[in-house]
Amino acid sequence: MSAQPTALAISCTLKPSPDVSSSDLLASQILTALSGHGVSGELVRAVDHTLSPGVEADMGDDDEWPVLRRKVLDADILVLVTPTWMGQHSSVAQRVLERLDAELAETDDDGRPILFDKVAIAAVVGNEDGAHHIAGILFQSLNDVGYTIAAQGSVYWNGEAMHTVDYKDLDETPEEVASATATAARNAAHLARALRGEGFPAE
Repeated sequence: MSAQPTALAISCTLKPSPDVSSSDLLASQILTALSGHGVSGELVRAVDHTLSPGVEADMGDDDEWPVLRRKVLDADILVLVTPTWMGQHSSVAQRVLERLDAELAETDDDGRPILFDKVAIAAVVGNEDGAHHIAGILFQSLNDVGYTIAAQGSVYWNGEAMHTVDYKDLDETPEEVASATATAARNAAHLARALRGEGFPAE
């Protein structure tokens, strides 16, 4: 275990690299905020990897989830970022959640679910409504597999409905988003350290 907590941000944009992504931008901003609390992090764009459909840890053949899964298990904090499409989280985000479902069957040496003692942040971007709805889905799904959500552990930006301005097109980060990012990062880092010091009991 490293001396300081670590974070993995998974961007669930539909855009493959090197396209510019609002989800990547928000993920990077959250990682930067976490770094201010001594948390080192890495950003992965899920769509750049072959994530086979299924709910097993390894679906075989060309499935690249096992490599990403290793990063998930090594990180103390998972930052899951999704765009909003048709009022819902992206299909890529759903695929990541489905692959995380396999961890329900995995336990540690004390018999606890393997994702206990880990913290999650949910982040949503889009120029349509749905952020609170999506955050609720991410919170419930991530909590089901073992993650703990810190107080005010979500960050979102909704642009004007039916307009074409994306988060990445803004000249500067809105004050409300910056404040939410700072709070989520501060609370997640605090919670991650607390759980590293004393995890949830096995019984």
